[in-house]
Amino acid sequence: MSLEVDILKLSDSDLTPEKIVVRHSGIVKAQQFPDPDGDLIITETGVNLPLVNVPRVYRRYVVNPYANVGHHAHKSTEQVIFCACGCFTLHLDDGQKKQDILMDVPHIGVILGARLWHSMSNFNKNSMILVHTSSLYNEDDYIRDYQEFLSFISH
Repeated sequence: MSLEVDILKLSDSDLTPEKIVVRHSGIVKAQQFPDPDGDLIITETGVNLPLVNVPRVYRRYVVNPYANVGHHAHKSTEQVIFCACGCFTLHLDDGQKKQDILMDVPHIGVILGARLWHSMSNFNKNSMILVHTSSLYNEDDYIRDYQEFLSFISH
């Protein structure tokens, strides 16, 4: 099976939800209030955050620009990922299509639905990932082997 690869930049002025071509994903636009002292960015469950429940929020501060993290999928957990600071490349793979997304603005996030393989690389030094999740941490929900992921989604 040949996988199609598409590249998207979140800061593009013509960004629309249809530009995300992998399954189990999408775009979230947080409220942004510009201010000379620093923008205020707000996500609210049920308003602009598509998760029904958000029991876990985590940040990952990346100081190594050569870091390559993630490399997993979830069986049922859904997430929304933002680049709170800096920029990085988000790699998505639904088993049929692949898409690389330049996470380069703090107020636009990407939905990481269940059954979606994802990883992050090409970090600016001192970048920060911010993730809202639909469930608490549960190791049994993770698929960390790519071949196991392909088998899981084929059923």
